[in-house]
Amino acid sequence: MTDITIEQYQVEKEPYYKPVGDEVEHYQAAYARRMPMMLKGPTGCGKSRFVEYMAWQLKRPLITVACNEDMTASDLVGRFLLDRDGTKWQDGPLATAARIGAICYLDEVVEARQDTTVVIHPLTDHRRTLPLDKKGELIQAHPDFQLVISYNPGYQSLMKDLKQSTKQRFGALKFDYPEAALEAEIVATETGVDAGIAEKLVQIAHRTRNLKGHGLDEGISTRLLVYAAQLIAEGIEPVQACEMTLVTPLTDDPDMWETLQAAVSTFFVSQEPVRLRQS
Repeated sequence: MTDITIEQYQVEKEPYYKPVGDEVEHYQAAYARRMPMMLKGPTGCGKSRFVEYMAWQLKRPLITVACNEDMTASDLVGRFLLDRDGTKWQDGPLATAARIGAICYLDEVVEARQDTTVVIHPLTDHRRTLPLDKKGELIQAHPDFQLVISYNPGYQSLMKDLKQSTKQRFGALKFDYPEAALEAEIVATETGVDAGIAEKLVQIAHRTRNLKGHGLDEGISTRLLVYAAQLIAEGIEPVQACEMTLVTPLTDDPDMWETLQAAVSTFFVSQEPVRLRQS
């Protein structure tokens, strides 16, 4: 195993996160018991930022894994590697987190194969262990270790969902996009654009979210609003910035593209002056 230091996984700078309810207090209570946690909510609503914020608040290292359909159990727990001196064991991110007492965050966990996610089960009950079968070792999780997973329940199918045997090992927090005024405040604070610009972007997003299931798989996320505002703050004309971030990424259908572009045109006209928020 390569020498690992807690410091390399520490969140050094406070991430910007605006609570929308009691999620901070509820998570703190769950962490006090090292309860495995599941974060449920739409894409780009702030789940990953929330985990970063809580790791910073709790002063715990954070190891994040972006799950995908090609991820194997070895990608999580570790594998033997060959080098010129022979073979050596390399811990995966889950094993590393269990050893050093980090928060291990499996982002969009349903993207991983179900036979892969089964390896987390012993870490999510009274055992708090991780078997390394290939190495013949049983890791007893550090007292500060916590497992956190996230997924978007509105974007799942029967082929991509968590087993009940997995779901019932976690406490859960439900996330959604913030209410309009708070979302506009987040966009303005994150990017420096004027509050009026941020409010228009949020109104565009609300219109597209009503189209979910009616031509769109997902509406515009808070993350995309931040992207649009960042481009506007860089001097890109608002209609073009919105086309790049709020329209083109969401659809390949020409009719839906026109619908989204029309929503943008309702709030922005070409050559509208860009205003930065006064500090």
